[in-house]
Amino acid sequence: MAKPAVINIINANIPNEQKSDDSLIVLFQNGEREVFRFLVERYQEKVRNIVFSIFNDADLVDDISQEVFIKVFQALQNFRFESSFYTWIYRITVNKCRDELRKKKVKRFFSFQSFEKTTNLKIENMATTTFDDENMMGVIQETMKKLPEKFRLPIILKDIDGLSYDEIAEVLDCEVGTVKSRLSRGRTMLKELLMPILV
Repeated sequence: MAKPAVINIINANIPNEQKSDDSLIVLFQNGEREVFRFLVERYQEKVRNIVFSIFNDADLVDDISQEVFIKVFQALQNFRFESSFYTWIYRITVNKCRDELRKKKVKRFFSFQSFEKTTNLKIENMATTTFDDENMMGVIQETMKKLPEKFRLPIILKDIDGLSYDEIAEVLDCEVGTVKSRLSRGRTMLKELLMPILV
């Protein structure tokens, strides 16, 4: 995709905070580094949410999120508009988290609040189960630890963050068919692990 050199830029009446991602990136690449803060403001919560969902550790969120935006700042000059900025920054975030997981050998947790939002993972026959119970929250977190990373990540990107199959494929650098297969398998594995507990 060609660099959108004039997109939104010629209209000086549009405030920077309202410009599209591509417009801000072009301004950045043309030397206006101060516009980077608008991209940070636009995406910092999304980045923080995915970091927290992977580690479930508030102490790591700020440090890793900061590292993500440092990487984005360093790489943005060479952004080629071959994908959306949205999926590009997600890919950087996931890769940074993977690096941290490998370095620290930290197991990934899902927060209980995130689990509640995964409507596609609802288990039938849960009338006697109260998700407000702290013990149940712990059980779910421990169960999520048993899922391999390649099945956990598609679940969070699809069911928690709402990315499309195409976007997840870009983030994880794999085929859409692989995303669908891993997502289906991951959901099935989670249901099978939770069924004896929740029935």
